[in-house]
Amino acid sequence: MSEKTNKLRDLTTEELQRRLNEAREEMMNLRFQQSTGELSDLSRLPQVRRQIARLMTLLHERERMIRTEGE
Repeated sequence: MSEKTNKLRDLTTEELQRRLNEAREEMMNLRFQQSTGELSDLSRLPQVRRQIARLMTLLHERERMIRTEGE
């Protein structure tokens, strides 16, 4: 497990959700910049995409854990 993921696990669910929203907004801005030819750092797209996936995975894990505890 990466150090980034371990740091994210320490955050609250609300903080994870906030970061996910920020990452999605950044992805939208990067795509807009790419379509207009203004994007200079193309490596940022896959970085943000992985960040979104990482955050979504952690949120889904927490959701699943809450559901199994309720059963």
